[in-house]
Amino acid sequence: MNFSYLVSSAFIGTSILFVLPQNLSAQGLSQANQIAKQITVLVDSENGNGSGVIIQKQGNIYTILTAAHVVRKQDDYQIVTSDSQRYQLNQGSVKQLEGVDLAIAEFSSSKNYPVAKIGNSDSSEEGTTAFVAGFPQSTAAISRSIYTFTKGEITANAAQPLKDGYGLVYSNDTLPGMSGGAVLNQNGELIGIHGRADIRDTNIEVSAANPAIAIIKSGFNLGIPINTFIRQSVNVGVNLGISLPEKVASRLTADDFFIRGGKKSENKNYQAAIDDYTQAIKLNSNYEEAYLRRGYNYSLLNNYQKAIADYNTAIKINPNYEEAYIKRGNCYSNLRNVKGAIADYTQAIKINPKNPETYLIRGLAWSQLKDYQKAIADYNQVLQIEKNTRLAAITYGSRGIARFSSGNKQGGLADLKYSDYLFKQLKQTATD
Repeated sequence: MNFSYLVSSAFIGTSILFVLPQNLSAQGLSQANQIAKQITVLVDSENGNGSGVIIQKQGNIYTILTAAHVVRKQDDYQIVTSDSQRYQLNQGSVKQLEGVDLAIAEFSSSKNYPVAKIGNSDSSEEGTTAFVAGFPQSTAAISRSIYTFTKGEITANAAQPLKDGYGLVYSNDTLPGMSGGAVLNQNGELIGIHGRADIRDTNIEVSAANPAIAIIKSGFNLGIPINTFIRQSVNVGVNLGISLPEKVASRLTADDFFIRGGKKSENKNYQAAIDDYTQAIKLNSNYEEAYLRRGYNYSLLNNYQKAIADYNTAIKINPNYEEAYIKRGNCYSNLRNVKGAIADYTQAIKINPKNPETYLIRGLAWSQLKDYQKAIADYNQVLQIEKNTRLAAITYGSRGIARFSSGNKQGGLADLKYSDYLFKQLKQTATD
């Protein structure tokens, strides 16, 4: 039986976790969600979907703001509002803003829908709360687009945005289909439009240096600041009654270097990314996310000692930095320090006991030490959280190997067969 696929590169369903910061109550979170839910719309077509935000109402005409790439193609788009009503998007109303990945469009309705309250994206500083709302595309596990609301933090806000206007970076989990959705601050004010993301913490691949250990890859979530739209809104015939001074070109800030580094890393120019993260750190010596990203790029160049040094600094700045422990653990794994990796994964689990991916990689590490009972216990934790996803399929396979290796051949074969069955079901669902 070929077990190689069990830890191969695979997409895993993202778990949305709400961890309330001290300055945000459960009531405040609920209010932000209710605001987001009422102003966020699904932009639907037979060829895919995206998201949008209601920003203006004039009579029966509603204007939505979305990412330009969501409505760039000529298509029969429909707008689905919070009450599940469908309205035809007026294709002739689509107007793209110059030089940025933003567009407006209109639909008509006699019903009364709320419009977004506009915030000041210039004041959205690193560490402040951010919410992202949108409609992820259907997947093998989810048969239709369902409204999704995630919480995170602003990690950078550039003075000089990247190409297409992207200047906000945030830690929220996002998925394809959420492009064009709202980025809100903790007051429920619209501060940006979500547009781009790598899959964050959801790609497991085999480590080239140590094939027994899986790596969780990082992501980079980007949005266009709402002030960018406000400054150009008159050019597309929208007047929200907000005037902003022209943005004066300034020197590159730490956030500018951080965002630029992320783009270079995305293009696999890892050394250039490291140089930009180094500049960000020179301007802000407590920039924990820059240390994390620089460390990750060092690890991509197999310079694990420098990566560990950066993760150490990030953890010193923020002792509860879950991702830094996970990434440092991955470096230890690649250096064959499996016990050190397990210690870091264990610390990450203490910080966030609801992250199934961390249980999986710790289970794989226990298996490498041939401590199959502890590995099985970790795999069981994953399967309590994940059902009928690729992560579950991988975990059944991994548990099957551990059971088989520990002498439980019947249980091991049962898990391996179910893993194979689940992979086939997911593949079939994806092609239906």
